[in-house]
Amino acid sequence: MTKKVLVLPGDGIGQEIVGEAVKLIKLLQSDYGLDVEMEEALVGGTAYDATGKPLPDETLKLAKESDAVLLGAVGGYKWEELDISVRPEKGLLGLRAGMDLFANLRPAILYPQLADASTLKPEVVSGLDIMIVRELTGGIYFGQPRGIHELENGEKQGINTLVYKESEITRIAKVAFEIARKRDSRVCSVDKANVLECTELWRNIVIDFHKDYSDIELSHMYVDNAAMQLVRAPKQFDVMVTTNMFGDILSDAAAMLTGSIGMLPSASLNDSGQGMYEPIHGSAPDIAGQNIANPLATILSVAMMLRYTLDEAEMADKIEKAVSDVLDDGLRTADIYSDGMTKVSTNTMGAAVLSKLQK
Repeated sequence: MTKKVLVLPGDGIGQEIVGEAVKLIKLLQSDYGLDVEMEEALVGGTAYDATGKPLPDETLKLAKESDAVLLGAVGGYKWEELDISVRPEKGLLGLRAGMDLFANLRPAILYPQLADASTLKPEVVSGLDIMIVRELTGGIYFGQPRGIHELENGEKQGINTLVYKESEITRIAKVAFEIARKRDSRVCSVDKANVLECTELWRNIVIDFHKDYSDIELSHMYVDNAAMQLVRAPKQFDVMVTTNMFGDILSDAAAMLTGSIGMLPSASLNDSGQGMYEPIHGSAPDIAGQNIANPLATILSVAMMLRYTLDEAEMADKIEKAVSDVLDDGLRTADIYSDGMTKVSTNTMGAAVLSKLQK
């Protein structure tokens, strides 16, 4: 049966990097028989400019009807002065909530060819392979009440609420444990249970749910220590599972261990396996339109889409090997460039990956 893929380039460099990923999908259609149909829609700042909404009703409808969504990035300086209710990021949050994409998978893998691109010593990061499982539709980003209010004395007060239900914690813990079974069977649950009651509940629920996964080694770590340990000894981690905000922060920190945030894909899944796939970096408006952005994270996001939603693991393997082969050839975009390598544009990097895949 033909699968539906909704393409959302979004803002900034999203337009460029998604363009390279679309070329890749078309190649898979023609050369490998990938049975998908693609449709494109607006989201983020470009959607606001066209419709007055960062997530038009039609875009959300198409997303819910699709099997997978391929997203570029949203946001940029142009829209920073908008009211928070219509900023581009609300489009992203709306997709996550509307599709119930509660599980965010963020791998932090260091390609051996890029060991020197990391700011940490090669012996600290060589062989790095972490999967961060971030809860995505709960926590402080969605909790109520929220907002900025004025007190009786005229002073302003900002409020955001951290809240998790038991069911939200158990379902993300299940995802982490199941993934760990396919890796090194170790899960580190990250919280701040010493000062936040909500994450004290998180820890207790994870401990209780772990009884069904006695084959998995479970550990716990406060988020401040986890941030330190990611820099000190990152290879101690296999799978990390944590809250929405903590996962947002830790996954970006882990990304830099790999040499560039431009190398890392992500998947956001719901209970039915429907997913949204995107690079973890932002829209980078300072380099948008210059054809210098790294498309590899988006290309690797296509590989995750093939693996987790489209049931085409063999094609995913081929993409990941093609990326590795291109790095072996010494091709580098500006973010991962080092002396002795060949600096290339967005389009050239995308074309190089495609050339490795063409039959």
